Amino acid sequence: MHRALISELIKHGHEVTMITAYTLEPLKLGSNYTEILIEPVYDAWKAANEHHGTNSLYEMDMKPAFLMKMMEAQGVATTEHALKQAKVQAIINAKQTEGVYDLLLAEQFRQDAFLALAHVYKIPVVCSATFAKQLYMSQMFGLITPWSYVSSNCLPLRDRMNFWQRIYNTYAAIEMDFHREFSYFPKMDALVEKYFGHLPIQFPSVSAMQRNLSAMFINNYTPLAAATPTIDSIVNVGGIHIYPPKPLPADLQKFLDEAKDGAIYFSFGTQVQAKDMPLEKLHLFLDVFRQLKQRVLWKFENDSIPNLPANVLIKKWLPQNDILAHPNVRVFITHGGLFGTQEAVYHGVPVLGMPFFFDQVNMLLN
Repeated sequence: MHRALISELIKHGHEVTMITAYTLEPLKLGSNYTEILIEPVYDAWKAANEHHGTNSLYEMDMKPAFLMKMMEAQGVATTEHALKQAKVQAIINAKQTEGVYDLLLAEQFRQDAFLALAHVYKIPVVCSATFAKQLYMSQMFGLITPWSYVSSNCLPLRDRMNFWQRIYNTYAAIEMDFHREFSYFPKMDALVEKYFGHLPIQFPSVSAMQRNLSAMFINNYTPLAAATPTIDSIVNVGGIHIYPPKPLPADLQKFLDEAKDGAIYFSFGTQVQAKDMPLEKLHLFLDVFRQLKQRVLWKFENDSIPNLPANVLIKKWLPQNDILAHPNVRVFITHGGLFGTQEAVYHGVPVLGMPFFFDQVNMLLN
């Protein structure tokens, strides 16, 4: 999503400075693109193991209360990791701030301390959310969102809830609001004070700053999302990352072209590592795949699997959109991430969903 937004801005002649943990330089975006790379990348799962006793999503407690605690810890840690980078400090402490930038485009995922940059450079803010719309986002724009039929994306609920489900959804929404206001925001305020407090600027609270946005781009694709109230400032841009398919590497092209009975594409995305799957579950998948006539293309992060069936090909990384565009792909086995689900819908590939956490359950239900 960010790649698409940044590419379009650059294509239209805008000067873009991007603070990112993942380089876009291989795209050769041009001389009007400046990249500030966060190095090293924050090891989120190592931190999860240290703080929460797990380094695998296969072992993680998926209760909403635990997820909120984990997201808060990760958000605060990753934000501070970025703010203390020397190149980011140079932007915060720049002597010339007048007329340098016209807009702050900020990610809306537990990184709200960066909103202080808008006050340093006196510019408006547009946020982007690479995940599905959350209940609290409506409140950021003063939009009333009824909890009676708009469910939390962290709960396995649909828009048609019974009475007790509505009670549960209301409880979860209130818990999230209180958690953000009295736990998360004070921690972000502390980061603003620590990294921006020496500047001669009166910064509002983070809670106030995140309610003063010009607009928000959300990775929702309207036909796949539940019905919710909206306003013009909340813009659904789901699918913006989907480009025309590129030619596949020769080995993948041959593997799929020769799948006369069709092929299955299997990927759990970037966060859920297939190599961490418990052995008994791994063997279950292999036993089933061995009995199929179809070929299986599997994103698996190790170089090899013992006794790999002849009809299965594993790769550490796979060009997902290009694979889903191949006419022989019959099924996509996925964790239900937004990007993959949107790509599957775009290319008309049936989905077998295995959600793990956050909004994945809700995305597949909708």
